[in-house]
Amino acid sequence: MFEVSQITPMQWAFLMAAAFIQGMSKGGVPGLTVMAIPLVAMVIPGKASTGLVLPMLVVGDLFALFYWRRSVSVRDLLRALPWALAGVVAGWRLLDRIDDAQMRPIIGATVLFILALQVWRKFRERPGQPEPAPAGRAARHLFAAFMGSLGGVTTMLANAAGPVIGAYLLSLRLSKATFLGTSAWFFFVVNWVKVPFMVEQEMITTASLGANLRMIPALVAGVAAGIVVARRLKQKTFDWLVIALAGLASLKLLF
Repeated sequence: MFEVSQITPMQWAFLMAAAFIQGMSKGGVPGLTVMAIPLVAMVIPGKASTGLVLPMLVVGDLFALFYWRRSVSVRDLLRALPWALAGVVAGWRLLDRIDDAQMRPIIGATVLFILALQVWRKFRERPGQPEPAPAGRAARHLFAAFMGSLGGVTTMLANAAGPVIGAYLLSLRLSKATFLGTSAWFFFVVNWVKVPFMVEQEMITTASLGANLRMIPALVAGVAAGIVVARRLKQKTFDWLVIALAGLASLKLLF
């Protein structure tokens, strides 16, 4: 267990940087959260680092939801959300049986495969060419179930569902605003569901919440920066940014 009083100024700098990055991810630059996790792990080891990250994500979700709440694809959200909640429960059951080192390569390889399909599809597109017909209803539901379940498990084990859900929403060809709004609602629900599980595992404590309070200003600044960046990005640039950030995060999970 750690104490806030024992955190050095250099370690606080890492934590503040992580909070700012998490805020940018919630504000409108998806995929950055996984990059913030190692910064926290440099200061807080083991499961405690996951517990420290979650309250920051919850606070970030509130800001993201306030700004993007009206831009949501309810249909696509509801296809994946129940499976994600089941995945959270499964991840909780796995907490004492599987560690990050075992789970991260699976997440990384899966997301990279899906992103490769997205890139292949984009390079096949031609200006003026009509979009291909959407997959059948059964295929869409199966894909949503798989990605939702994987997202639930990964977010419970390592707060690493960002690339998974990013790849899922990107495959749906949503507009930038709808992508961000649907993502905001998804993580708002899932992250709140995770809280009692992490309290039960003593991954969230009064000490970790004390550190979270000091990190909130950096988080809010990150959210504001993320919103500004997202508003200025064109749709095509946004799509490629999601692919790039999710890809980098997945490679980090692999190696």
